[in-house]
Amino acid sequence: MAAGTTAQEQPAAASKNVIVLIGDGMGPAQVSAARTFSKYKLGKNSLELDSYYVGQATTYADRGEDGGTIVSGEVTDSASAGTAFATGHKTYNAGISVSNEDVSEPFGSVIEASELAGKSTGLVTTARITHATPAVYAAHVRNRDNENAIASQYLTDGDVDVLFGGGKQFFFSKEEKGKRTDKTIIPDFEAKGYKVVYDKQGLASLGSQTGKALGLFGNSHVDYVLDRDAKVPNLAEMSQKAIDILSQNPKGFTMMIEGGRIDHAGHANDLSSLVQEMLDFDAAVKVAMDFAKKDGNTSVVITADHETGGLSLSRDNIYEINVDDWDAQQKSSELIGGELKNAKSRSEVKAIVAKYTGYEDLTDAEADFILAGDGSSYKQEGAFNAVMARKYLIGWSGHGHSAVDVGVWAYGPIAEKVKGQVDNTDIARAVASVAGLDLAKASEQLQKEYLYPKFKNSPEGAALFPARALAEALGAQVSWEGAARKVLLTSANGSISVSIDTSSVQWNGGESGLQAQVDHDVLYLPLEAFSKLTGKSLKWDALSERIKLQ
Repeated sequence: MAAGTTAQEQPAAASKNVIVLIGDGMGPAQVSAARTFSKYKLGKNSLELDSYYVGQATTYADRGEDGGTIVSGEVTDSASAGTAFATGHKTYNAGISVSNEDVSEPFGSVIEASELAGKSTGLVTTARITHATPAVYAAHVRNRDNENAIASQYLTDGDVDVLFGGGKQFFFSKEEKGKRTDKTIIPDFEAKGYKVVYDKQGLASLGSQTGKALGLFGNSHVDYVLDRDAKVPNLAEMSQKAIDILSQNPKGFTMMIEGGRIDHAGHANDLSSLVQEMLDFDAAVKVAMDFAKKDGNTSVVITADHETGGLSLSRDNIYEINVDDWDAQQKSSELIGGELKNAKSRSEVKAIVAKYTGYEDLTDAEADFILAGDGSSYKQEGAFNAVMARKYLIGWSGHGHSAVDVGVWAYGPIAEKVKGQVDNTDIARAVASVAGLDLAKASEQLQKEYLYPKFKNSPEGAALFPARALAEALGAQVSWEGAARKVLLTSANGSISVSIDTSSVQWNGGESGLQAQVDHDVLYLPLEAFSKLTGKSLKWDALSERIKLQ
């Protein structure tokens, strides 16, 4: 059972409503860049969030390994960081609100705890709604890339009232063997009472009494600010509509708002897009703060999951930055890079760069560099951004995340609970505390229903599970009979004996008809073996890659 406060010990709520805002990839330099641009280009000396600064948070993940390769530790990804500030628990990179074990348990989030308390809930993002940061609040999978499962869990497991973002491509069903089908699950959301919309006009049509709403504003992520047309809503508009709907519940609401594409611009090293995404996020901060101040019973907390790109606002020993040109780029590097990828000559590269930035002085060496690509997966787009960074007088350390602490801003009763130097897990605990939520109860209920084991598929396509780890997770005992070269699994229901030499499996001394496999010194068994041990009809959910316990 997850650690936490019991329902009897749970304090009274200090805030009826809580709004969590996450700037994905928003490190200190990203905030400074947006403020600097705002000062020089917009005549505004501060950001909306500036006056609410209360401290900073550490972001490290649990150490994780995959096949002997370290996949997480001091540098987190959005899944492990999101799990921390949604559930109060650390996990490995890629894990979506599950524990860091061979047989993982699900952790309840502040959204799921809010649902148990009868509150309304919402998730709003400019990324795919199935992406890591929104997913950690209402889904549980071992790997964040399983976005079809995340969409399916929004439908079958959770009861999130408002879901706004991109990701329409993941709202379809899959066959048992993992093959994609053309059957969309969107009608299933409609049957469950969701009003489904796809553009700004549809968003505007939603009344405050809508109740449940699913907004899918892109097949993948919502377009960058620089690339949006009039049909695409901005983050502030999505946030305002979500608040209008959720605030109708007299018991209150809990919601998360994410500026998801700040991170994507950081990965690409696209400063121009990053600054615009930061301002888009800051406008959503204003929406949240305006509501909180008017409502008088709302806490707001703002932070980031990590920094992305290793941004520095200087370079080459030059004591200045070229802010005057930070708005020269008219489209995102994602769009520009698509054209540069098809360029065949220096002149084509120069023409494309001039078209989108106004720079007509690209050197032959710079054009050749862009033609060749930067040597990363970003190729021509990455090289273009490297050239632009030199012109902007800023720098990047790479295309990944970094381990720097991130800022924390807050308003309302929650502010005192996240003040100073905190860890990202403290965000979840603070939200639960001020809203009177029982995270332990939410985890306990989930853990009675599901386990998330590592597994492998047999040549026939059947799922096989690590015998020791799963047996022990289910309460059985495992021992090794060295002389007989057998593994013995025992429980109150009986015993399973596995011959390592023949892979034969016996149940209570007789033939079981089951077959074992040994892979890299790990014994694997089919789910039927564990059903015998527990006396329960365990079921394998192939889409979500989890075992249903009841």
